[in-house]
Amino acid sequence: MAARPRILLQLDTDDQPSSFDAVVAIDSGVDHLLSYPRVRPDNVEPLIHGGMFTRGPDSLHGTAVFIGGSQVDVGEEILDKVLATFFGPLRMSVMVDGNGSNTTAAAAVVAAGRHVQWPETTALVLGGTGPVGSRIAQLLVHEGAQVLLGSRSLDRAQKSIERLVAKLGPDVRQRVRPAIATEEQAWRQQVDQAGAVFACGAAGVQLLSSDLLQQATHLRVAVDLNAVPPAGLEGIEPIDFGVQRGDRFDYGALGVGGLKMKIHRRALASLFEANDRVLNTQSIYELGLQLGAEATHSGS
Repeated sequence: MAARPRILLQLDTDDQPSSFDAVVAIDSGVDHLLSYPRVRPDNVEPLIHGGMFTRGPDSLHGTAVFIGGSQVDVGEEILDKVLATFFGPLRMSVMVDGNGSNTTAAAAVVAAGRHVQWPETTALVLGGTGPVGSRIAQLLVHEGAQVLLGSRSLDRAQKSIERLVAKLGPDVRQRVRPAIATEEQAWRQQVDQAGAVFACGAAGVQLLSSDLLQQATHLRVAVDLNAVPPAGLEGIEPIDFGVQRGDRFDYGALGVGGLKMKIHRRALASLFEANDRVLNTQSIYELGLQLGAEATHSGS
């Protein structure tokens, strides 16, 4: 009997499902892509039932779910509803990656981790309350780093920390501190403490000057996720991937993006290896670590 085709349900929170996510899915080996816009927790159940009840438990590894869209927090709520809809052996593997936030965060932390030992490192995450920054902070805390959560708003920073506490437990409060500043020079003290800095701010906004970065004597790795000029971290080029400048290794948005794409494709392909996988921030990162280890072993 011929193998059944791989079917991916693309559940998107926006008015138009992401063409980016659709193309990556097809390039990852999906045979049939079923895309649905404007998905919400209150309307997702019939879509999941359609996937669950059309194939027997021994064939459900051939049907999977991808949750995306720009409303990242809604996507997390959809994930919870999807998991609550499954019962017994009737379940499908699920990946959540709203606006690429999980795969981008995973790629950034995997890349930076080539140059530092996280339990011995303080990391400054600029734009730390946004979708990517908050997920980078989550991964760093899990790895044992001390995190300075950079924001212009103390209230937003504290709310982000409380969300991390809800996910990871009360010990987070000992590992994450808000770092609040409204002007570049106000970041000097935090940058001086950091062994790693991640720029996750709004596109086209310079957060730190090259002078300030050069004066940071403890800084060993800098990651700028802004691909729109000017750079978030001045002096870092978008294509940089581990470019050494003095004692510091630099990564730009396109350099990290190459690794992000590898992680994204690997994650999608892995959905069809079983029918019970849940790929969220942490599990996508673990896939990224596997890719990094394979690249090191192969010498690439």
